[in-house]
Amino acid sequence: MENKNTELKSSFRGVKVHPNAFVDPRAELHDGVMISQGAIVGPNVTIGKGTEIGPNAVITGRTQIGKNNKVFPNVFIGLDPQDLKYKGASTEVIIGDKNTFRECVTINKATDEGDKTIIGNNNLLMAYTHIGHNCELGNRIVISNSVQVAGHVKVEDQAIIGGCLGVHQFVHIGYLAMIGGMTRVDRDVPPFCLAEGHPGRLRGLNRIGIKRSGLLENQDFDLKLLQSTWNLLFKSNNVMSEALEMAKKGKLDFSSKKLCDFLKDSISKERRGPMPLIN
Repeated sequence: MENKNTELKSSFRGVKVHPNAFVDPRAELHDGVMISQGAIVGPNVTIGKGTEIGPNAVITGRTQIGKNNKVFPNVFIGLDPQDLKYKGASTEVIIGDKNTFRECVTINKATDEGDKTIIGNNNLLMAYTHIGHNCELGNRIVISNSVQVAGHVKVEDQAIIGGCLGVHQFVHIGYLAMIGGMTRVDRDVPPFCLAEGHPGRLRGLNRIGIKRSGLLENQDFDLKLLQSTWNLLFKSNNVMSEALEMAKKGKLDFSSKKLCDFLKDSISKERRGPMPLIN
């Protein structure tokens, strides 16, 4: 083990591998990567410049990790999916740049040949988060402690997910959505929306998240128009499909159009449908 690590150190500039770690010599580690005590890195792993792998972490499978990520102790990335349909396909995990994976995060690879589990950039996954097979996470997402995300879930940019909850398979969580802790997430959560409860229900627009995002300073963003569109879609007496047709005949900015497009896809047969409004 020590000889392999010594050989690897000489092959990549500035790589630091603890003598009690194991890095397969076929792994690709870029400048400034740090591998801590007890960590294991498999043969088909690529780790980008400046990424730190914490103690006892396991990075295996066909896994690509980008630049300047921080992987805390006991994180497991790239292991087989927890899916009875998995038959040994050589699937992938692809992770972008500047993500933080806190203690005991698990990220499973995809199930079927050619599929991927994808994590974008600048995300924070807090301790004990699980990301199941075939999930796709965007950028600047915050997932709090002990969130269990089932397979085939999609989370769009800047969503915030509160702690101690489960997300049902095939659910989509929209841009700038906010989900309160301990919510049962078994339906899609549309962009800009606030959801909470058991079962989960929509409470309205995520106004605090919108304010913090800086959108209010964007000349192309109209909060009043977004609110009126939201009211039409969720608080009128029209069924969703009719409300969407009415909304499209009126004025739409990029935010209200994003909301309408998300809901149009959500009510299709392939999706679980949007989370209903709280009574």
